[in-house]
Amino acid sequence: MKYYILILWLISVTCFAQKTTVYTIGDSTMANKKDPDKNPEHGWAQVLQPFFKENIIVDNRALNGRSTKSFIAEKQWDAVYQNLKKGDYVFIEFGHNDAKNMDSLRYTNPHTAYRHNLIRFVKETRAKGAIPILLSSIARRNFNEKGVLIGTHGDYPLETRLVAQEYNVPFIDLEYYTELLEQSYGPEKSKQLHLHFKAGENPYYKEDKDDDTHLSLKGATEIAEIVVNQIKLLDDPSLEKLKKGIK
Repeated sequence: MKYYILILWLISVTCFAQKTTVYTIGDSTMANKKDPDKNPEHGWAQVLQPFFKENIIVDNRALNGRSTKSFIAEKQWDAVYQNLKKGDYVFIEFGHNDAKNMDSLRYTNPHTAYRHNLIRFVKETRAKGAIPILLSSIARRNFNEKGVLIGTHGDYPLETRLVAQEYNVPFIDLEYYTELLEQSYGPEKSKQLHLHFKAGENPYYKEDKDDDTHLSLKGATEIAEIVVNQIKLLDDPSLEKLKKGIK
């Protein structure tokens, strides 16, 4: 009997050891939302797990309203860092709230504090033997009267790209690919990717809802799929285990 218990214990330990965690850190465009069965809003990392096999565990640590500065100040990054193990991955996507220049608790200069915070995430992830992946912010649905999609993120995506190049970090230009997504739907149909409801149209919203930043389940799922497809295309040996974990 003891022999069988030992065998079962060894099997369970082996299975556990083979699991790889993907930590996702960022803002509300990634974050888990309350009442997912009722709430129309979803973060793209919230719907990422179904794209992976059982050996990849998505641990979504993204939070509404956070910038790189507030994520660090609130010890949210420390909590991720303490749990990181060799072979894990960290998806890093900030920028929306770093740009809020009327909020001293969140604003970062893209060329100084934002850049250095990204570098900190990269270096400390690697210090644990884990693999960082940098992503630029998703595009907002911001079409002008001529139907042209106008960017809203300033230099934050550029700095993300520059840090990725300088430190040889896998990079997904999510702003670019979500621009293509928005444009493929066009000014009107792209509302489906976001939160556009008339009062009473959805029981979750008592008043009109016109949100071009945050995502519907459809929008979140399409962006999660973009991320997974881009991972497949990245030519980086450190991503092989992650690629093998994709369904």
